[in-house]
Amino acid sequence: MASLNVGNLGEYLREQRRNAQLSLRQLADAAGVSNPYLSQIERGLRKPSAEVLQQVAKALRISAETLYVRAGILDEREREELETRAVILADPSISERQKNVLLQIYDSFRKENGFETTPGDPGDESGFSADGTDADRASKPSPPSH
Repeated sequence: MASLNVGNLGEYLREQRRNAQLSLRQLADAAGVSNPYLSQIERGLRKPSAEVLQQVAKALRISAETLYVRAGILDEREREELETRAVILADPSISERQKNVLLQIYDSFRKENGFETTPGDPGDESGFSADGTDADRASKPSPPSH
């Protein structure tokens, strides 16, 4: 089977999987895809859907948008913005709340300079934070118990 032109998606996925110290089978199970299918993606033989990439990204705890760019699903012009987001989201030294605040500040600067924000940004109206959790629930304090 000939290799598809999906950029360096397969190599990148393999690198991320190894960095996460996951076997191919472990990642496939965590992402809810078959082991052979994930292997074919890593070898460049299959082009996964955006949904599969999102599942794999969630299992690896990386930005789905970065995978979309590498798979050619998102426009190349958005790569720098997405890589900036990915670096912020991947930083283990700051909390999820701090990551969301940084991304909101980043979005405000981009808007001020005439750039659009990427769909799915924490600053959008989706109601979900950068880590995929319900932003409203994560940001509101629990009611006091009496």
